[in-house]
Amino acid sequence: MKLYWCEQTRAFRIVWMLEEIGQPYERIHVDIRTGDNKDDPGFRAASPMGKVPAISDGEVKLWDSGAICLYLADKHPDAGLTVPADDPKRYEFIQWLMYTNAVIEPAMVEKFMSVPPKKESYGHGSFQLMMSVLEGALSNRTWIMGDRFTAADVLIGSSVHVIEKFGIMPTNTVLQGYAARCRVRTALQTALALDNPQT
Repeated sequence: MKLYWCEQTRAFRIVWMLEEIGQPYERIHVDIRTGDNKDDPGFRAASPMGKVPAISDGEVKLWDSGAICLYLADKHPDAGLTVPADDPKRYEFIQWLMYTNAVIEPAMVEKFMSVPPKKESYGHGSFQLMMSVLEGALSNRTWIMGDRFTAADVLIGSSVHVIEKFGIMPTNTVLQGYAARCRVRTALQTALALDNPQT
């Protein structure tokens, strides 16, 4: 398995995911800022948009972090990061797995860019609504699916970490507690260390 990666990008969430799984993988640096390695044919085959993260695993080539997390969770069920197809909660799991890319990230752009919220017309609702829904889901749960950490927590946890890191997290004990639980995980600590090699 090859992971095409660059520090300080969404790719850190896939490092986290791979570290949670505990299987060997090769990390290939692609500097999307300077262009170094962007013409690597393996990278271009895995990521036609020239974005990271991207993975190449035999014939499987993926460049969306949600799709990558779902693929990895399903490929390595022994890691316990997926919900099996015959489990009634499978589709709730997939819904939360998609929440980061479909809802959290557009809401974060709204917040960062000071775009006026239009929760009736924006697919993500608004930053406030996104946070409220997430808080409600986690108010009586350790992890987004209950007592068990899953791939959905890798995606949501990475976003909550970034929201807190950039100072746009409102005072919220539920989400701050969730972020703290994520940060004590060894796999996330490894991903963050690789993301900030100078620290």
